[in-house]
Amino acid sequence: MDLSKIAVGKDVPWDVNVVIEIPQGGPIKYEVDKDSGAVFVDRFLHTSMYYPVNYGFIPNTLGEDGDPVDAMVMFREPVVAGSVIRARPIGVLMMEDEAGMDEKLICVPHEKVDPYYKDIKSHEDLPEILRDQIQHFFERYKDLEKGKWVKVTGWKGAETAAELINIAIERFAK
Repeated sequence: MDLSKIAVGKDVPWDVNVVIEIPQGGPIKYEVDKDSGAVFVDRFLHTSMYYPVNYGFIPNTLGEDGDPVDAMVMFREPVVAGSVIRARPIGVLMMEDEAGMDEKLICVPHEKVDPYYKDIKSHEDLPEILRDQIQHFFERYKDLEKGKWVKVTGWKGAETAAELINIAIERFAK
């Protein structure tokens, strides 16, 4: 898979493509190699936890950490690693780790992919228990890895997600 040929989205920043690296329910951190497009096993989580959502990145963006913008996609089923899913950002989990700022966009599938989420406009529309599970996971998933830490500073809305996407597109273009 040539990631450079995957568009950021159809109506950026409200309709974006997300390359799934980690299916929901999995305890293995995969990473798509940006040069070859191959899916590599990065590591097994050291904690006895699993990813509560499908997790990946928006192609042709560049976050402050030097990687493409991270994105979670709510879905009722796990999505295969390496798949590209059309998604709509609804918020951001604001966090930092040992490498700096590491925001995680939260998205739902585009209505044409799955109309189940069409009425979800904000992270606040998600069940509170799901938001709590996501936050708990990201606060704890690195706990047993030496030299690694995470600090969640809160949630922001869809407008912040849109700003982060636009900035990351500009950063990638430079």
